[in-house]
Amino acid sequence: MSRTTAILISLLGVFIIGFFLIFPQYQNLKETNLKIQEKRTELQYKEEYFSNLKKISEELKNYELELSKIDSALPSDPSLPSLFNFLEKASSQNGLILKYVGSFSVTPSEKKPEIKEIDLNITVAGSYPAFKNFLSTLEKIARFVEVENVAFSFPKEEEPFSFNLKIKAYSY
Repeated sequence: MSRTTAILISLLGVFIIGFFLIFPQYQNLKETNLKIQEKRTELQYKEEYFSNLKKISEELKNYELELSKIDSALPSDPSLPSLFNFLEKASSQNGLILKYVGSFSVTPSEKKPEIKEIDLNITVAGSYPAFKNFLSTLEKIARFVEVENVAFSFPKEEEPFSFNLKIKAYSY
């Protein structure tokens, strides 16, 4: 065998070994580098996202008072005793007597199921100006309360007006 043939066979062998052993490893290395680059980009986006969340969180700390008002307007639980207590206090502060607390129900809202609606019937007694002040108090409170229906009856001699209210309150 001549020297040239041996060199050609050796070069061919090196080429075949390089093609079948080294080239696949090179392809794997390229794929791994590409995946590493993708993960770095993803990590960078996540860092930016969390950085923005941190900035927003710090901005929200400046609005704690306003957010607490929203939380009190739509409390996280129906808290019926606190609602009843508020109605009793508001009626007595405005010169009315809370005579009757009727049936109530807590149901999910039709428009937004995550919000609960509390339907409540109450009866208060007193003068018309006191009732007007009571409605004004209900309108001004932080908690979101709607008066859906008002019915009243004329008093008999020496008796106060009687006002029947259908109230709707909201919570999460």
